[in-house]
Amino acid sequence: MNNQQNSRFFFNVDWISILVFIALCSVGFINIYASVFNTSESAAFNFGSSYGKQLIYIIAALIIGFSILLLDAKFFSVFSPIIYGITALLLVVVLVIGKSVAGNQAWISLGGGFKLQPSEFAKFGTSLLLARYISTFNPKFRDFKSILFAGLIIGFPLLLIQLQPDTGSALVFLAFMFPMYREGLSGYFLLVFLGMIVLFIADFLVPLQILIPVILAIGSFFVYQNRRKQKVMLSAILVTIIAIAYLFIVKVSYEKVLSPRQRDRIELILGLKIDPRGQGYNVIQSKIAIGSGQITGRGFLQGTQTKYGYVPAQSTDFIFSTIGEEWGFIGCFVVIGLYIFLLLRLINLAERQRSTFSRVYGYCVACILFFHVFINIGMAIGIVPVIGIPLPFISYGGSSLWSFTVLLFIFLKLDSNRMGFI
Repeated sequence: MNNQQNSRFFFNVDWISILVFIALCSVGFINIYASVFNTSESAAFNFGSSYGKQLIYIIAALIIGFSILLLDAKFFSVFSPIIYGITALLLVVVLVIGKSVAGNQAWISLGGGFKLQPSEFAKFGTSLLLARYISTFNPKFRDFKSILFAGLIIGFPLLLIQLQPDTGSALVFLAFMFPMYREGLSGYFLLVFLGMIVLFIADFLVPLQILIPVILAIGSFFVYQNRRKQKVMLSAILVTIIAIAYLFIVKVSYEKVLSPRQRDRIELILGLKIDPRGQGYNVIQSKIAIGSGQITGRGFLQGTQTKYGYVPAQSTDFIFSTIGEEWGFIGCFVVIGLYIFLLLRLINLAERQRSTFSRVYGYCVACILFFHVFINIGMAIGIVPVIGIPLPFISYGGSSLWSFTVLLFIFLKLDSNRMGFI
């Protein structure tokens, strides 16, 4: 780099986002250390422990992130189909030679105790190709063909991930609907999406003998109100038929597709089942840990739930319970505040982009991070089903940390070059 390029690199990169990234990684290391703390092996640089490995992962993440900032911004647009193809190929490979962990064949063993989770990397591969498609072909999302093609880009890795089966990671791909909405996707699709969620929940709480007549009554009302508008009337009839068919699809999928553990989690969150010693144990212990922290927390390494290992998967899926117990409401407020600040920052950066590619990719990053944060914290406090997805930059694991790092730093690189990348 010449002096002018060096100056541009240092002043155009959004260092505020990088500082937030470093702060979240630091929070992760401190709380992973607390969640697996052992008085006999308390050295901070014990690289055989989870926190020692996480420190290595964080250092590697910083190297990966700053290496991305040194690349040409156009690299990510030009090579997005290849990157997508590689991540999709890894999803196929894991189905053949993958290592099963907790019932999910989602990991490729690389030796030395390290396992790679391809589903994490598929998120930025899909983000890049979706942004490339929208920017190159500039589809108007009222065109069925363009919606279908964008849906295939998202749906292919989603299907491969579901085959593992890893429902939690697969659901993350639904977040791509919001960047598409920003680029012109009709709001009706979001209404349909929300309607599917409502019907899914109602299918468990309300008997079909009541639910189907209610749907028919609502559909008939819309048909009658629009009896002089043939297209609207036909649409109302079609939606009614699809809604009823969806109820039966949910029932069949619930019985035939989901594993017993996933069914138990749904029943627990909907209050259809009480299992304090089984599937509900994790959430109950997590809520006890968070509640016991009160306002200021019990103090670093002083949490009894954390210290005595009452919360399973506390360094991964339930890391937020450690934050709540040892740092209290104030600690939770700070961590959530950092996430909100980062998300708002990313949306602001996305809106100032001069290229459609960069803007769409920026929204993909923000929506994926939001989905992970909302679901993971929701799991810890018991308001959403436990679907096993990590808390970005904080949960233990190299695959998740590196994939989130790549996801974020690619956008920071695109933003740093926004004046020349159109």
